[in-house]
Amino acid sequence: MARVSQEHLDARRRQILDGAAVCFARNGFHATSMQDVLREVDLSAGAVYRYFSGKEELIAAIVGEVLQTVREMYEAAAAESPPPMPDELIPWVLGRMRTVRPGAVDGEWMFPRLMLQVWTETLRSPHLAGLLRPAYEDVRASWVLVVERYKEAGVMPEDADADAMARVMIAVVQGMATQMALFGTGSEDLLRTGLRALMSVGRPG
Repeated sequence: MARVSQEHLDARRRQILDGAAVCFARNGFHATSMQDVLREVDLSAGAVYRYFSGKEELIAAIVGEVLQTVREMYEAAAAESPPPMPDELIPWVLGRMRTVRPGAVDGEWMFPRLMLQVWTETLRSPHLAGLLRPAYEDVRASWVLVVERYKEAGVMPEDADADAMARVMIAVVQGMATQMALFGTGSEDLLRTGLRALMSVGRPG
């Protein structure tokens, strides 16, 4: 019997993840069954269950990949001296995600809807929260690294709280993704403009 190449296995796994992501973004986690995923990817149950045991493992793999990509982008930015400012860095990362996870549902970019579905399900599932927490912590750590580089370059005060800023910058992305998912509004340009306005605020006196 001919051995299946690793390239074939990787392509099949990618096919399953992409199809499942479309299903979850379109109908939500609970309204999507494994049968829906099987129909979307046009594969047998045996072919899919060879890679994933069920929906939670699928969603954890999808989001884990996304967060790893985001972490790598911020780590690359931290290698610059100084890193791009937040009003450039955050919209750039969001724009790159359109290339990394480009799919569309009902004509809208799939990624924000998928993220909102995942956050909602994470509230309901301690198991899923446990699977995703390490990936989130990696993203937060990469943002902390960016902030520390800002300090080293002299563009931020030395006593600035790097962890607090990291959490707020992540929240900015989450908030914009939520607006995109719920109302179909928001863009990288809007995010850039808003961040620049926010960064221009000075203390009275």
